[in-house]
Amino acid sequence: MSIILETHRLVLRKFNITDAEFIVDLLNTPTWIRYIGDRGVRTISDAQTYLVKVPLMSYAVNGFGLYMVELKQDQTPIGMCGLLKRDYLKYMDIGYALLPEYERQGYAFEIASATVNYAFEQFNLTHLSAITSTTNEPSKKLLHKLGFAFEHTVHVDKEDLLVFIKDARTHKQGTQTQ
Repeated sequence: MSIILETHRLVLRKFNITDAEFIVDLLNTPTWIRYIGDRGVRTISDAQTYLVKVPLMSYAVNGFGLYMVELKQDQTPIGMCGLLKRDYLKYMDIGYALLPEYERQGYAFEIASATVNYAFEQFNLTHLSAITSTTNEPSKKLLHKLGFAFEHTVHVDKEDLLVFIKDARTHKQGTQTQ
């Protein structure tokens, strides 16, 4: 198991092909489909293809990607969080999603905050992006809590997405005062 980071309650690790069943579950939750989009992943085979083409390829090409979020106490998979490089964004961005039964328990903030710290420290970034749909109020609130500021709207695949930016200078100031 390739652990990327640990928090008080969570572990962030690289995905592997045996995580396909979890991917089918996560990518077919109502919140994933509503806010991220239907990826057409319905079978274990579809999920294996997704794993190879998205996180595993990103690890090989970029040195980072989306990672599995697990409960530290028993390795229960609860979501994904990680870093992406999208062609339509100037900066690397953070992405996250949890199974519905693990939402509203502070897990998203805990893992996203640790991932933001990891991104700035590991890759020496000047800025980090985040995107969300215009209707995803929980995500917008989380991004504000993480210190991201709305920058602009971008039109992608027939949808308007809100682009948020976090500056490394303000991130360092925020972590020094905590």
